[in-house]
Amino acid sequence: QVHLVQSGGGSVQSGDSLKLSCTGSGYKYSTYCLGWFRQYPGKEREGVAEIYTGDSTTYYDDSVKGRFTISRDNADNTLYLQMDRLQPDDTAMYYCAADAGRCSSAIREYEFHYWGLGTQVTVFS
Repeated sequence: QVHLVQSGGGSVQSGDSLKLSCTGSGYKYSTYCLGWFRQYPGKEREGVAEIYTGDSTTYYDDSVKGRFTISRDNADNTLYLQMDRLQPDDTAMYYCAADAGRCSSAIREYEFHYWGLGTQVTVFS
């Protein structure tokens, strides 16, 4: 059973940066797809970015390309989401996720079995 603990988040001004962290434990397989999702009030979670631990291939939603960077520290099993040039539309609850095997590149919620509890990101204009 993979356990994901999130940290980071908070409230910032438009144009500022934030970095989210997600430390995982309980990994049993050699490779995983790790992802970040966000959820707006009353909406379903949508994919932001994902990374395949086997070769560090990354995928991004078009809305964050060039602004957000997903990365992983293999030494301590921590997943990161560096968010730069934040905009008010980025205001949402952010979740990290994990599942064994390769990423599909589509960053779909149903492809992930393990989830963090979420952290709020608020961007003021």
